[in-house]
Amino acid sequence: MEFTYRCLIIDDESPAHKALASHIAKFDDLEHSGSAFSGMEALKMLNENKYDIIFLDINMPVISGVELMESQPNRPLTIVTTAYSDFALSAYQNDAIDYLMKPISFEKFSKAIEKARTFYSGNNLKKENTACGKVLSYRANGQMIDILLSDIVYIESLGNYMKLYSTKLKSPTIIYGSLASICEEIDHSDFIQVHRSYIVNTREITSVTYKNLTMSNAEIIPVGRKYQILLDSFFR
Repeated sequence: MEFTYRCLIIDDESPAHKALASHIAKFDDLEHSGSAFSGMEALKMLNENKYDIIFLDINMPVISGVELMESQPNRPLTIVTTAYSDFALSAYQNDAIDYLMKPISFEKFSKAIEKARTFYSGNNLKKENTACGKVLSYRANGQMIDILLSDIVYIESLGNYMKLYSTKLKSPTIIYGSLASICEEIDHSDFIQVHRSYIVNTREITSVTYKNLTMSNAEIIPVGRKYQILLDSFFR
């Protein structure tokens, strides 16, 4: 049986509720499970019910969407829906998975839902062994792509996303997932976390100082204070 995602719409305007509810109804695996017309009402519903995805407006009275996100760090997966572009950085800093500008087309809504499915699937990252070495498989642009772990220079956290820097790619690849999730996939004899936002391939480090690392691609990676002792012990 296919999993059904319970959705909560949070917006102070009725037309926005109707538009989102109409989009939700077009998906067999989405269920419109609640509607909140203020931040206060949303907080009550989030405390009393379980939801998988929330569609959150930013500009609401009393409690704004940003304030709600900041007060609920463990809230369901959040897709921001707003008429304002000014709050995109705040939304992503609070781990929103997408930021949709009103009026929201069905195409953009569908892409946001695909991101949510990918995030929940648990199949976004998969490690396999091949004759060439350990391979990390990830989903990007709707298809699975393989990359050798040994080719990764470092991984940078971007909230719900990660940037993979590889010796084989001209530009970094952005995928869904967290450093915590990828820590379960990498070989800890070759990779080490040196900052809350960075995991590096130790084979690609060219120089080490107290505050930063230089990587083989000439990038400078900061070393977090709490990781300095771990780094020292690693290179003893």
